[in-house]
Amino acid sequence: MALTISNNPAVAAASTYLEKNQKALQTSIKRLASGRKFVGGGQDDPGNVAVAMRIGASMKRIAGAESNIANSISFLEFQDGILDTIALILSRMSELKGLATSDPMKSADDISSYLTEFNDLMGQLKDLTDAKINGTNVFSTNTTLLDNPRNSSTFVEDEDYFTVYTSEEGMEGSSVKVYKSLILSALQVNDLGTENMIAVAAQDNTAAANSAKNFAGTTAFDDLADVNLNQIEYALESVTWLRGQNAAGQARLSFAQDSLATQKMNLGAALGRIEDADMAEESSNVAKYSILMQASAAMVAQANQSQQVALTLLS
Repeated sequence: MALTISNNPAVAAASTYLEKNQKALQTSIKRLASGRKFVGGGQDDPGNVAVAMRIGASMKRIAGAESNIANSISFLEFQDGILDTIALILSRMSELKGLATSDPMKSADDISSYLTEFNDLMGQLKDLTDAKINGTNVFSTNTTLLDNPRNSSTFVEDEDYFTVYTSEEGMEGSSVKVYKSLILSALQVNDLGTENMIAVAAQDNTAAANSAKNFAGTTAFDDLADVNLNQIEYALESVTWLRGQNAAGQARLSFAQDSLATQKMNLGAALGRIEDADMAEESSNVAKYSILMQASAAMVAQANQSQQVALTLLS
Protein backbone atom coordinates (compact mmCIF):
# COMPACT_ATOMS: atom_id res chain seq x y z
CA MET A 1 0.00 0.00 0.00
CA ALA A 2 1.35 3.44 -0.95
CA LEU A 3 2.41 5.82 1.80
CA THR A 4 0.22 8.99 1.65
CA ILE A 5 -0.29 12.13 3.73
CA SER A 6 -3.29 13.94 2.18
CA ASN A 7 -5.62 10.95 2.61
CA ASN A 8 -5.33 8.47 5.45
CA PRO A 9 -8.11 5.83 5.29
CA ALA A 10 -7.10 4.31 8.63
CA VAL A 11 -7.56 7.61 10.47
CA ALA A 12 -10.90 8.22 8.75
CA ALA A 13 -12.18 4.74 9.66
CA ALA A 14 -11.01 4.98 13.24
CA SER A 15 -12.58 8.46 13.59
CA THR A 16 -15.92 7.16 12.23
CA TYR A 17 -16.05 4.31 14.72
CA LEU A 18 -15.05 6.68 17.52
CA GLU A 19 -17.99 8.94 16.69
CA LYS A 20 -20.45 6.01 16.49
CA ASN A 21 -19.30 4.55 19.81
CA GLN A 22 -19.49 7.96 21.46
CA LYS A 23 -23.12 8.46 20.30
CA ALA A 24 -24.08 4.96 21.45
CA LEU A 25 -22.47 5.61 24.85
CA GLN A 26 -24.31 8.91 25.24
CA THR A 27 -27.62 7.28 24.31
CA SER A 28 -27.17 4.52 26.92
CA ILE A 29 -26.19 7.09 29.57
CA LYS A 30 -29.33 9.14 28.78
CA ARG A 31 -31.51 6.05 29.03
CA LEU A 32 -30.03 5.10 32.36
CA ALA A 33 -30.39 8.67 33.67
CA SER A 34 -34.01 9.05 32.52
CA GLY A 35 -35.20 5.46 32.83
CA ARG A 36 -36.87 5.85 29.45
CA LYS A 37 -36.15 4.03 26.22
CA PHE A 38 -36.97 6.96 23.94
CA VAL A 39 -34.44 9.77 24.50
CA GLY A 40 -33.97 10.94 20.93
CA GLY A 41 -37.56 11.96 20.19
CA GLY A 42 -39.63 10.27 17.50
CA GLN A 43 -36.54 9.13 15.61
CA ASP A 44 -35.99 6.27 18.09
CA ASP A 45 -39.21 4.43 17.23
CA PRO A 46 -41.94 6.68 15.78
CA GLY A 47 -44.67 4.05 16.03
CA ASN A 48 -44.11 3.17 19.67
CA VAL A 49 -43.55 6.82 20.62
CA ALA A 50 -47.03 7.61 19.25
CA VAL A 51 -48.57 4.67 21.12
CA ALA A 52 -46.88 5.74 24.36
CA MET A 53 -48.16 9.29 23.97
CA ARG A 54 -51.74 8.10 23.47
CA ILE A 55 -51.56 5.75 26.45
CA GLY A 56 -50.13 8.54 28.61
CA ALA A 57 -52.96 10.89 27.60
CA SER A 58 -55.50 8.16 28.33
CA MET A 59 -54.05 7.68 31.83
CA LYS A 60 -54.37 11.41 32.51
CA ARG A 61 -58.02 11.37 31.44
CA ILE A 62 -58.64 8.42 33.75
CA ALA A 63 -56.98 10.30 36.60
CA GLY A 64 -59.39 13.18 36.01
CA ALA A 65 -62.40 10.84 36.04
CA GLU A 66 -61.11 9.21 39.24
CA SER A 67 -60.90 12.63 40.90
CA ASN A 68 -64.49 13.47 39.91
CA ILE A 69 -65.76 10.13 41.21
CA ALA A 70 -63.89 10.54 44.51
CA ASN A 71 -65.41 13.99 45.00
CA SER A 72 -68.88 12.64 44.20
CA ILE A 73 -68.50 9.85 46.75
CA SER A 74 -67.45 12.44 49.33
CA PHE A 75 -70.54 14.47 48.43
CA LEU A 76 -72.81 11.45 48.97
CA GLU A 77 -71.09 10.54 52.24
CA PHE A 78 -71.63 14.09 53.49
CA GLN A 79 -75.26 13.92 52.37
CA ASP A 80 -75.82 10.56 54.06
CA GLY A 81 -74.45 11.87 57.34
CA ILE A 82 -77.03 14.66 57.32
CA LEU A 83 -79.82 12.26 56.38
CA ASP A 84 -78.84 10.11 59.36
CA THR A 85 -79.09 13.13 61.65
CA ILE A 86 -82.48 14.05 60.17
CA ALA A 87 -83.73 10.52 60.89
CA LEU A 88 -82.59 10.85 64.52
CA ILE A 89 -84.38 14.19 64.83
CA LEU A 90 -87.60 12.69 63.47
CA SER A 91 -87.30 9.84 65.97
CA ARG A 92 -86.96 12.38 68.76
CA MET A 93 -90.03 14.22 67.42
CA SER A 94 -91.96 10.97 67.56
CA GLU A 95 -90.85 10.55 71.17
CA LEU A 96 -91.93 14.10 72.04
CA LYS A 97 -95.35 13.47 70.53
CA GLY A 98 -95.76 10.41 72.74
CA LEU A 99 -94.51 12.24 75.84
CA ALA A 100 -96.88 15.13 75.29
CA THR A 101 -100.03 13.10 74.74
CA SER A 102 -99.71 9.89 76.73
CA ASP A 103 -98.90 11.03 80.24
CA PRO A 104 -101.77 12.41 82.38
CA MET A 105 -99.28 13.56 85.04
CA LYS A 106 -97.94 16.37 82.87
CA SER A 107 -99.29 19.88 83.17
CA ALA A 108 -99.94 22.30 80.33
CA ASP A 109 -96.58 23.92 81.04
CA ASP A 110 -94.84 20.57 80.73
CA ILE A 111 -96.50 19.92 77.40
CA SER A 112 -95.59 23.42 76.29
CA SER A 113 -91.93 22.65 76.93
CA TYR A 114 -92.21 19.66 74.61
CA LEU A 115 -93.71 21.88 71.93
CA THR A 116 -90.79 24.29 72.36
CA GLU A 117 -88.32 21.50 71.77
CA PHE A 118 -90.40 20.22 68.86
CA ASN A 119 -90.29 23.65 67.22
CA ASP A 120 -86.55 23.93 67.85
CA LEU A 121 -86.08 20.58 66.15
CA MET A 122 -88.06 21.79 63.14
CA GLY A 123 -85.71 24.77 62.99
CA GLN A 124 -82.77 22.38 63.10
CA LEU A 125 -84.27 20.39 60.24
CA LYS A 126 -84.61 23.61 58.23
CA ASP A 127 -80.92 24.38 58.83
CA LEU A 128 -79.92 20.87 57.75
CA THR A 129 -81.94 21.05 54.53
CA ASP A 130 -80.00 24.19 53.62
CA ALA A 131 -76.64 22.45 54.05
CA LYS A 132 -73.90 23.12 51.51
CA ILE A 133 -70.53 21.59 50.75
CA ASN A 134 -67.99 23.86 49.09
CA GLY A 135 -70.82 26.19 48.09
CA THR A 136 -72.92 23.44 46.49
CA ASN A 137 -76.37 22.61 47.85
CA VAL A 138 -76.45 19.12 49.32
CA PHE A 139 -80.22 18.83 48.93
CA SER A 140 -82.63 19.81 46.18
CA THR A 141 -85.13 22.59 46.83
CA ASN A 142 -87.61 20.66 44.70
CA THR A 143 -90.78 19.61 46.54
CA THR A 144 -91.83 17.12 43.85
CA LEU A 145 -93.38 14.04 45.43
CA LEU A 146 -90.84 11.48 46.48
CA ASP A 147 -91.87 8.72 44.06
CA ASN A 148 -90.57 10.79 41.13
CA PRO A 149 -86.85 9.93 41.43
CA ARG A 150 -87.77 6.59 39.91
CA ASN A 151 -88.88 8.58 36.86
CA SER A 152 -86.49 11.50 37.00
CA SER A 153 -87.13 12.87 33.51
CA THR A 154 -88.70 15.97 35.05
CA PHE A 155 -85.62 16.75 37.16
CA VAL A 156 -83.38 19.69 36.32
CA GLU A 157 -79.65 19.04 36.10
CA ASP A 158 -77.54 20.90 38.67
CA GLU A 159 -80.65 21.77 40.68
CA ASP A 160 -81.81 18.20 41.38
CA TYR A 161 -78.82 16.09 40.30
CA PHE A 162 -75.45 16.27 38.63
CA THR A 163 -73.87 13.89 36.15
CA VAL A 164 -70.58 12.15 36.91
CA TYR A 165 -68.80 10.61 33.93
CA THR A 166 -67.18 7.34 34.89
CA SER A 167 -64.96 6.61 31.89
CA GLU A 168 -62.05 8.28 30.15
CA GLU A 169 -64.27 9.16 27.18
CA GLY A 170 -65.92 11.90 29.25
CA MET A 171 -69.29 13.09 27.94
CA GLU A 172 -69.31 10.33 25.32
CA GLY A 173 -68.79 7.57 27.89
CA SER A 174 -70.79 6.03 30.73
CA SER A 175 -72.11 8.24 33.50
CA VAL A 176 -73.88 8.15 36.87
CA LYS A 177 -76.53 10.56 38.13
CA VAL A 178 -75.83 11.76 41.66
CA TYR A 179 -79.02 13.08 43.23
CA LYS A 180 -79.38 16.00 45.56
CA SER A 181 -81.90 14.23 47.77
CA LEU A 182 -85.47 15.56 47.76
CA ILE A 183 -85.37 16.15 51.49
CA LEU A 184 -88.08 18.83 51.44
CA SER A 185 -90.38 16.37 49.74
CA ALA A 186 -89.47 13.69 52.29
CA LEU A 187 -90.34 16.02 55.17
CA GLN A 188 -93.58 17.20 53.57
CA VAL A 189 -96.79 15.69 54.93
CA ASN A 190 -100.49 16.53 54.83
CA ASP A 191 -102.94 17.32 57.61
CA LEU A 192 -105.80 15.28 56.20
CA GLY A 193 -105.74 12.38 58.61
CA THR A 194 -103.29 9.54 58.13
CA GLU A 195 -102.87 9.64 54.33
CA ASN A 196 -99.47 10.55 53.02
CA MET A 197 -98.78 13.22 50.42
CA ILE A 198 -98.58 10.78 47.50
CA ALA A 199 -101.97 9.29 48.32
CA VAL A 200 -103.59 12.72 48.62
CA ALA A 201 -102.00 13.95 45.40
CA ALA A 202 -103.39 10.94 43.58
CA GLN A 203 -106.84 12.17 44.53
CA ASP A 204 -106.43 15.92 44.26
CA ASN A 205 -103.21 17.81 43.71
CA THR A 206 -104.80 21.04 44.87
CA ALA A 207 -105.84 19.44 48.14
CA ALA A 208 -102.34 18.08 48.58
CA ALA A 209 -100.80 21.51 48.06
CA ASN A 210 -103.24 23.26 50.37
CA SER A 211 -102.90 20.69 53.13
CA ALA A 212 -99.13 20.36 52.98
CA LYS A 213 -97.09 20.81 56.11
CA ASN A 214 -93.34 20.42 56.30
CA PHE A 215 -91.27 19.31 59.28
CA ALA A 216 -88.54 21.62 58.01
CA GLY A 217 -90.87 24.60 58.36
CA THR A 218 -90.48 26.72 61.48
CA THR A 219 -94.26 27.19 61.94
CA ALA A 220 -95.64 24.00 60.39
CA PHE A 221 -97.38 22.84 63.57
CA ASP A 222 -98.89 25.11 66.21
CA ASP A 223 -99.49 22.36 68.69
CA LEU A 224 -98.27 18.81 69.25
CA ALA A 225 -101.91 17.77 69.24
CA ASP A 226 -101.92 18.68 65.52
CA VAL A 227 -99.11 16.21 64.82
CA ASN A 228 -100.04 12.70 63.78
CA LEU A 229 -97.58 9.90 64.49
CA ASN A 230 -98.31 8.51 61.02
CA GLN A 231 -97.02 11.77 59.58
CA ILE A 232 -93.72 11.38 61.39
CA GLU A 233 -93.57 7.73 60.36
CA TYR A 234 -94.14 8.68 56.73
CA ALA A 235 -91.34 11.25 56.91
CA LEU A 236 -89.02 8.64 58.44
CA GLU A 237 -89.83 6.16 55.68
CA SER A 238 -89.15 8.84 53.07
CA VAL A 239 -85.78 9.68 54.62
CA THR A 240 -84.98 5.97 54.66
CA TRP A 241 -85.80 5.78 50.95
CA LEU A 242 -83.48 8.71 50.28
CA ARG A 243 -80.68 7.00 52.19
CA GLY A 244 -81.21 3.91 50.04
CA GLN A 245 -80.96 6.05 46.91
CA ASN A 246 -77.78 7.58 48.35
CA ALA A 247 -76.28 4.15 49.09
CA ALA A 248 -77.07 2.95 45.57
CA GLY A 249 -75.23 5.94 44.12
CA GLN A 250 -72.23 5.34 46.35
CA ALA A 251 -72.10 1.67 45.40
CA ARG A 252 -72.19 2.38 41.67
CA LEU A 253 -69.54 5.09 41.96
CA SER A 254 -67.33 2.77 44.01
CA PHE A 255 -67.50 0.09 41.32
CA ALA A 256 -66.71 2.70 38.67
CA GLN A 257 -63.77 3.90 40.76
CA ASP A 258 -62.42 0.36 41.10
CA SER A 259 -62.78 -0.19 37.35
CA LEU A 260 -60.87 2.99 36.51
CA ALA A 261 -58.12 2.09 38.98
CA THR A 262 -57.71 -1.30 37.27
CA GLN A 263 -57.66 0.30 33.83
CA LYS A 264 -55.07 2.84 34.93
CA MET A 265 -52.88 0.12 36.45
CA ASN A 266 -52.98 -1.99 33.29
CA LEU A 267 -52.32 0.99 31.04
CA GLY A 268 -49.36 1.89 33.24
CA ALA A 269 -47.98 -1.61 32.81
CA ALA A 270 -48.44 -1.40 29.03
CA LEU A 271 -46.76 2.00 28.92
CA GLY A 272 -43.84 0.65 30.95
CA ARG A 273 -43.30 -2.21 28.55
CA ILE A 274 -43.18 0.26 25.65
CA GLU A 275 -41.05 3.10 26.96
CA ASP A 276 -39.16 1.94 30.07
CA ALA A 277 -35.44 1.35 29.53
CA ASP A 278 -33.93 -2.05 30.30
CA MET A 279 -31.54 -1.00 33.04
CA ALA A 280 -29.46 -4.19 32.89
CA GLU A 281 -29.05 -3.97 29.14
CA GLU A 282 -28.17 -0.28 29.18
CA SER A 283 -25.64 -0.78 31.99
CA SER A 284 -23.98 -3.44 29.88
CA ASN A 285 -24.03 -1.09 26.88
CA VAL A 286 -22.34 1.68 28.87
CA ALA A 287 -19.47 -0.64 29.76
CA LYS A 288 -19.21 -1.96 26.20
CA TYR A 289 -19.25 1.41 24.45
CA SER A 290 -16.88 2.94 26.99
CA ILE A 291 -14.32 0.29 26.06
CA LEU A 292 -15.00 0.62 22.34
CA MET A 293 -14.72 4.41 22.46
CA GLN A 294 -11.36 4.19 24.25
CA ALA A 295 -10.18 1.61 21.71
CA SER A 296 -11.35 3.79 18.81
CA ALA A 297 -9.55 6.81 20.23
CA ALA A 298 -6.39 4.75 20.61
CA MET A 299 -6.66 3.58 17.02
CA VAL A 300 -7.08 7.14 15.77
CA ALA A 301 -3.87 8.03 17.56
CA GLN A 302 -2.16 4.93 16.20
CA ALA A 303 -3.27 5.68 12.63
CA ASN A 304 -1.93 9.21 12.93
CA GLN A 305 1.47 7.82 13.82
CA SER A 306 1.79 6.38 10.30
CA GLN A 307 2.12 9.92 8.91
CA GLN A 308 5.26 10.39 10.93
CA VAL A 309 6.97 7.78 8.73
CA ALA A 310 6.68 10.13 5.76
CA LEU A 311 8.72 12.73 7.59
CA THR A 312 11.61 10.33 8.04
CA LEU A 313 11.89 10.08 4.27
CA LEU A 314 12.49 13.83 4.08
CA SER A 315 15.25 13.94 6.65
